[in-house]
Amino acid sequence: AIALALVALRLAGRPPGGSYTYGMKRAEILSAHVNGVTLLLLGILIVYEGVRRLIDPPEVDGSLVLIVALIGIPVNLAAVRLIGSAERRSLNVEGAFLHLATDLFAFVATAVAGAAILITGFERADGIASMLIAALMLWAAYRLLRDSGRIFMEAAPRGLDPQGVGEALAAEPGVVEVHDLHVWEVTSGMPAVSAHMIVGREADCHQARWRADRLLADRFGVEHSTLQVEHEREEELLDIETH
Repeated sequence: AIALALVALRLAGRPPGGSYTYGMKRAEILSAHVNGVTLLLLGILIVYEGVRRLIDPPEVDGSLVLIVALIGIPVNLAAVRLIGSAERRSLNVEGAFLHLATDLFAFVATAVAGAAILITGFERADGIASMLIAALMLWAAYRLLRDSGRIFMEAAPRGLDPQGVGEALAAEPGVVEVHDLHVWEVTSGMPAVSAHMIVGREADCHQARWRADRLLADRFGVEHSTLQVEHEREEELLDIETH
């Protein structure tokens, strides 16, 4: 998970060039998606194995389980603390963090199961721990696949309502119409907006575009916007007067 996140960060940091006009920023989203798929597959596999062990519990060496878990806990705790201090707005970093957090929980659950087997001889504790670990993995997989899927499908970022953006732009002085509005996310933390704005014949289209740019940045946190601004045509005015 960490290696994949680091590779994705390196790729995402490359400047735009050639056919990659945004650079390779979505490498981070692809990394998060792969981490989500991995967690999903691991979760399904552990559910299968956990159910099998609950039905027909094998003989489990509790001491070996406990020793492995106690070795794994400090290693994963250090990794979780390290990556948890990074910029968590990045879905790529969040994906690596969730992967490591589920690993940490897995080792803790394994240690509890190993201790239970040693103390009580209850070998189904292994299967119960597996089911708890799988539940956390599937929840983390759902979060990563949902959020990365939204970006791949170019949905509006969470908390950024396209209707509200359109209404705010249309309410700017001199603006008479806003259409072809698109709100999406290039990568996590990089929202983008494009729109076609019509302003009155007497309005200053350059000022209107500048004000709309500042509105998007200051009110909605959108630093990357592409706005096409035109004056309304004479026939549009005649049509309005006719009606």
